[in-house]
Amino acid sequence: MKFRCERDVIVEALGIAGRAVSGRGGMPGLAGVRAELTGDTLTLTGSDLDLTISIAVTVSGESDGVAVIPARLATDIVKALQPGAVSFAAADESLSIAAGRSEFSIRLIAGDEFPQLSELGSESVSLASEQLAESLKQVVLAASSDDSRPILTGVLLAAEADGLRLVATDSFRLAMRDVAGVSVLDEGQSVLIPSRALGELNRILGQGETVELKLGEREASFEVGDVKLITRLIEGEFPNYRGLIPESHPNLLTVDRAALLDALRRVKLLARESTPIRLEITDGSVELVAITQDVGTARESVEGGYDGNDLTVAFNPQFLLEGIEVATGDEITLATIDELKPAVVRSVGSDEFLYLIMPVRVS
Repeated sequence: MKFRCERDVIVEALGIAGRAVSGRGGMPGLAGVRAELTGDTLTLTGSDLDLTISIAVTVSGESDGVAVIPARLATDIVKALQPGAVSFAAADESLSIAAGRSEFSIRLIAGDEFPQLSELGSESVSLASEQLAESLKQVVLAASSDDSRPILTGVLLAAEADGLRLVATDSFRLAMRDVAGVSVLDEGQSVLIPSRALGELNRILGQGETVELKLGEREASFEVGDVKLITRLIEGEFPNYRGLIPESHPNLLTVDRAALLDALRRVKLLARESTPIRLEITDGSVELVAITQDVGTARESVEGGYDGNDLTVAFNPQFLLEGIEVATGDEITLATIDELKPAVVRSVGSDEFLYLIMPVRVS
């Protein structure tokens, strides 16, 4: 295998494929990127068995071939080179990398140690990249990062009457986004996709205007421009999220989203060591309060419309902040029952997105 390529092009490609590379000990193949040259097309692939990312780039090819290169070392070397053309040549068990007066020779990884990649069926569904990116931004943040509960590390994709629904929860909060007019699944069908894979997908959605989605029994693939991402699906039963969402709320606060965000960010400065932020809600305003022992107190009020009983409710400040940040529109509503039951954040004038958050008990 022999080719030439601009440094910045190969650095970007190695960075994208390298996002799926694993550092698992005892499996050297997973620490490498598989490089396959056919004509002037170089395809780089990284995988950790659960997640696979491939990207195709145009290079100046001289001789076709396949090699598995150490991902991190190759990336570090190419990044350190001067801008301009870089030459690559793989022969026997080594890869030569040369640019200007610099020349490196590194050992390759045995090709049979790289995992065999599966191909999904030919049927695909096309989604708008921008719409999917906005939906993932609103939902993925609510998935758990605790691998001891794998079901909660996934995002549920479920068929709804008029489109697709995305749901994630870590048991402390829940995010739900409806995408109307998108028929990805059959009626009553759902799949559970790892949130890590969807987070990586969100990074590459800018590569094209549309996403081609294919679903298999155990895997899903997303193709955006010259980048392809394949992920294993999570097996198991997702929690009954519908039962977590209250049917009605007697108290409804309507407030300017930007004003509440600014106040929350300021008051959050005094919310140290898991200190919750209290919302003291009365007719015409909401006061945000953070009290941390031996540190200090912060208070700020924000005007708003309120229909309900005077209420003081406390939340994890980071969870509350993230939910309000990804809501859309100029105004949001915070619907509450009491200081212990789930509260719901929505955008005024839109039912597409819902963010449920559990209050924190305070004395």
